[in-house]
Amino acid sequence: MGNDADAAVREQIAYYRARAGEYDRVYDERDDLMALTALVDDLPITGDVLELACGTGQWTGRLAERARSVTAVDASPEALQIARERVASPAVEFVCADLFAWRPSRRYDTVFFAFWLSHVPPDRLPGFWRTVADALAPGGSAVFIDNGPGEAAAEDVLAGQAVPSVRRRLEDGSEYRVVKVFHDPERLVRDLESWGWTATVRPVGTGFLTGTAVQRPER
Repeated sequence: MGNDADAAVREQIAYYRARAGEYDRVYDERDDLMALTALVDDLPITGDVLELACGTGQWTGRLAERARSVTAVDASPEALQIARERVASPAVEFVCADLFAWRPSRRYDTVFFAFWLSHVPPDRLPGFWRTVADALAPGGSAVFIDNGPGEAAAEDVLAGQAVPSVRRRLEDGSEYRVVKVFHDPERLVRDLESWGWTATVRPVGTGFLTGTAVQRPER
């Protein structure tokens, strides 16, 4: 799966770079998605926050209101430019990097990611969670929001792929393959437990899920 996962991730990055100027429209078109951003106010966002796959900054500003500082990382310079214009705060630092190659240089109280976990190929999930662990200070929490299984019906799911994927189209007609894993909350909790985490994952509405995870103390 490795080579196909590499190709899928490269195409996924190309898609989000090309889509940067169109990305925010989905928030304008879906009231349930816009309402979801208010969840940040009820989640354990504290201290210094690392935001993974920040995109155009839809969530970054809300995080900054709760945090001491925010480091927001994304692979798309085009999306980051929009995020910088949206969130002009001295407490926010934006970093352009491929999250599958990037490693944290410091530790944070909270690691947050919205609509990113579903874009991680299954064989890269353990490594991704190791990166999250490396980024967390003792006692810190990983907090995430994503699509749940109910959103699969709204996607053009591609059959016969080594990496679970969907087809996405831009306004110019171009098509891209994007990694998309619709995590089942109970299965995700079990997987995280096997990787050394204690997690709570719950559905939100009919199509979303939210979760928090903390590392189990080593014995």
